[in-house]
Amino acid sequence: MGNAMRGVITFVPSERIQQYLVGKLTEMPLDRTLDLSSRQLRRLPVSACVFDELVKLYLSDNKLHSLPMELQGLRNLQLLALDFNCFEDFPEAVCRLPQMCILYLGNNRLWSLPTELKNLKELNTLWLETNCFTVFPKVICELSNLKTLHLGYNQIRSLPEELRMLQELRSIWLAGNQLTEFPPVLLEMHGLAVIDVDRNKIRYFPSLSHMQGLKLIIYDHNPCVNAPVVSEGAKRVGRWADSPDPEIEEDTSKVTCEHNAEVTEEEENNEEQQSA
Repeated sequence: MGNAMRGVITFVPSERIQQYLVGKLTEMPLDRTLDLSSRQLRRLPVSACVFDELVKLYLSDNKLHSLPMELQGLRNLQLLALDFNCFEDFPEAVCRLPQMCILYLGNNRLWSLPTELKNLKELNTLWLETNCFTVFPKVICELSNLKTLHLGYNQIRSLPEELRMLQELRSIWLAGNQLTEFPPVLLEMHGLAVIDVDRNKIRYFPSLSHMQGLKLIIYDHNPCVNAPVVSEGAKRVGRWADSPDPEIEEDTSKVTCEHNAEVTEEEENNEEQQSA
């Protein structure tokens, strides 16, 4: 049956129809991986939750709004891909998967996360890009094993101080948000290897030379007047990235001096006009 017909039958809220879209699930896949991506699913049939030895479950690019509570029976699940769906609320059953390591939830409609997310003690990779977050979800700061966090393309304006508790965090991706300054808390996180703040509203970058573990800083498409100074071996992607730091500082100082001179001249002209 073609994709057009699949699209039509997904509007029929029948368990039998959804079973058809999934196919026959009678045996555990040999590689303990089940891929149900791009099936036009509006619900996940309970029959997909019977394989308690399943390790990876791909449900990307469907039309899912929720997941059945039976999903919590997948006690050995380590990877769950739910990106490119229609979730507005974080699916509760996911918080009851004790072995979960990698969770993809990008390109949905999420705006908050439940406090129960902290129960995912083994979670090390969390992708939440292109959702509706306006505030950084603080519960993330309780995921002590988190190593990679992707929160790009939301509407976040700042990061909480509690983020420093994530001592295992190595990569943080924050492109396409509303940051107006480089988040101060990141300066205290010496374990970070990758920082992406591309496409924000940052005007000035502090020195990052003390962050010896930093390997990559992406800061392009910001209205910044300087490039971040980094330690030897770290790569920069952005304006002046290929320029020696002393030249950058000299150019920046020149711009600052010229700006100050213009301000002083304007003030003197105003004083002369008032005296006249």
